[in-house]
Amino acid sequence: MAYDESIFSRSFSEYELKKLGCVALTICFITTFSFCIILRQPVLKPIYNLSNSRSEVLEMNGDIRIHGSSSTIFVASNLLVEDSHSNWTLQPYARKADVFVMQYIKKWSIKHHTVGIFPICHRNFSIPAIVFSTGGYAGNQFHDFTDLLIPLYLTSQPFNRTVLFLITDKRYSWISKYKEILNKLSDYEVVNIDKKSQVMCFPKLVFGLKSHKEFGINPSEFPYHSINDFRNFLRNTYSLEREAINDYYSSKRRLRMLIVSRNNTRFLKNEGEVGNMARGLGFEVVVREIEQNISLVARFVNSFDVIMGVHGAGLTNMVFLPDNAVVVEIVPFGLENLAEPYFRIPSKEMKLRYLEYKVSLNESSLLGKYADDSDVYKDPGGLQKKGFLRFRSVYLDNQDVNLDCGRFRDTLLQALEILKN
Repeated sequence: MAYDESIFSRSFSEYELKKLGCVALTICFITTFSFCIILRQPVLKPIYNLSNSRSEVLEMNGDIRIHGSSSTIFVASNLLVEDSHSNWTLQPYARKADVFVMQYIKKWSIKHHTVGIFPICHRNFSIPAIVFSTGGYAGNQFHDFTDLLIPLYLTSQPFNRTVLFLITDKRYSWISKYKEILNKLSDYEVVNIDKKSQVMCFPKLVFGLKSHKEFGINPSEFPYHSINDFRNFLRNTYSLEREAINDYYSSKRRLRMLIVSRNNTRFLKNEGEVGNMARGLGFEVVVREIEQNISLVARFVNSFDVIMGVHGAGLTNMVFLPDNAVVVEIVPFGLENLAEPYFRIPSKEMKLRYLEYKVSLNESSLLGKYADDSDVYKDPGGLQKKGFLRFRSVYLDNQDVNLDCGRFRDTLLQALEILKN
């Protein structure tokens, strides 16, 4: 050893030996650090259950194979023996507690299988996919946003448009109506997965859509967006000009009010009289039923300072209003419990000002339809607890409104005062 050391010492100067020692020490440190980093890397589970009270959501990683025509998804497993927790039967629609509507949503089987019994891949993809249903209440604008568009926004945002949408229960009219939004969330054409007989294979697949609450987003939950992030996304998608209402005193124009007209249920019988009263107070008033072309609707609604209407899907268009605009909801008799989660809370979270006008029994077409001591008049909440279909039939589907303009005038004055200040 002494002989070897003397040769080594003669080959390098003292300075070079110190330099080599530092290099060796650095290499050892980097190697050790890299090894620790590798050990600390999280290992993706094959399946993460992200479900909550509103929707069933599974995030699957690894070798995922989907056979659309049989509504089956296969997930690679290292389990030698399958157990009862290896298979699921789920429906990818974000209203799982609604027993009535869920019976119309296609059921899917998710099977946690060993690779050896997998079906072979016919098409391999290098990008992730999301499976969701456009059945259920799709076509009703409130449910379009609450059950589909907001949850789809939440679920797809982490993929930054590099994601494929696999749609079950596909409604072509829905796809066409919201094409601009879908194109902003994904760079790829949507796929009608129910029609696919070939096996499609993905490295990652999300089954179902993440939903937080009615017509809103909880910013404390992943992916940590807010409903105003979603509104900004809509402004960008539809090129909306107004982000906030103009200051009242600096504006030369009259404040604009949109009265959302309804021709089927919950019809405002004296909407013409109400509109004329609002004009007399200084508003520029437009009375119109909301049309189907959502791109035109978004730009149209964005031009108003106030949206007013009887409780219903038409008020969903408040999502296109500029910040600080006013929402006036006319709440038919018996529907007070629906007003808060559907529009009152969401409007405030959207940076809008909310006013509520509760229709009295004297202003409702329900007056005189039932016995004076009927629970329809005395206990609407109790009727709702007995079953929503009966409740809906009475208060939502068979009630019109005739406002007391003397009483309602105070609500319009309050809206005017809010906008002035």
